[in-house]
Amino acid sequence: METPDTPADTPAETTIAAKDWAAASAEPQYRAAVVDLLGALAYGELAAFERLAEDAKLAPSLEDKAELAAMASAEFHHFEQLRARLTTIEADPTAAMEPFAAALDEFHRQTAPSDWLEGLVKAYVGDSIASDFYREVAARLDTDTRELVLAVLDDTGHASFAVEKVRSAIEAEPRVGGRLALWARRLMGEALSQAQRVVADRDALSTMLVGGVADGFDLAEVGRMFTRITEAHTKRMAALGLSA
Repeated sequence: METPDTPADTPAETTIAAKDWAAASAEPQYRAAVVDLLGALAYGELAAFERLAEDAKLAPSLEDKAELAAMASAEFHHFEQLRARLTTIEADPTAAMEPFAAALDEFHRQTAPSDWLEGLVKAYVGDSIASDFYREVAARLDTDTRELVLAVLDDTGHASFAVEKVRSAIEAEPRVGGRLALWARRLMGEALSQAQRVVADRDALSTMLVGGVADGFDLAEVGRMFTRITEAHTKRMAALGLSA
């Protein structure tokens, strides 16, 4: 919390992060950034629901199919929460999602898995990178919006499920590991490019991300953010038994 002797150059996100939505949304640019953020998240959750439902068709057992169906249901519930919040703040959910639909659809088209294991790795790696990105943004949000964003980023159980299944597959057939490591590296590159486009294409969102810099975003800060995301990815790869 700010004190009277807080330096004048304290980042703008410090003041926003201490406010609730009613106070923070009085700033039009901040409100526009939050609508963008919730729209991107909402479409991401809707796409995740669709993808998990499709992946369930590749499941090798009925038990695996049921697990993925439950995760898909959780993703759709997250989408409903975000859609409801957009409506509450008098933003049109469809209009908020639309700017992000084409890019996310293209990402999923370019990274369509060819089998069950690739689908698991994609969900684990791709979704985790997206979650890391949005958690970085959440640190700069008002208290109400931050609470919602962190809630919808909660793991639906896919992480532990994917790690268990992928590690078991590699133990059973070690050469699978090389193929999945290459696949995960490709996903990492595509996911980071996707996140960078989200930042660069939406002025209000990019400005908020680096603390309200009025004349554009600080490339050094964005670089540090993506370095942290890359480091987290390396740890997840190790958890899968794959090299980054």
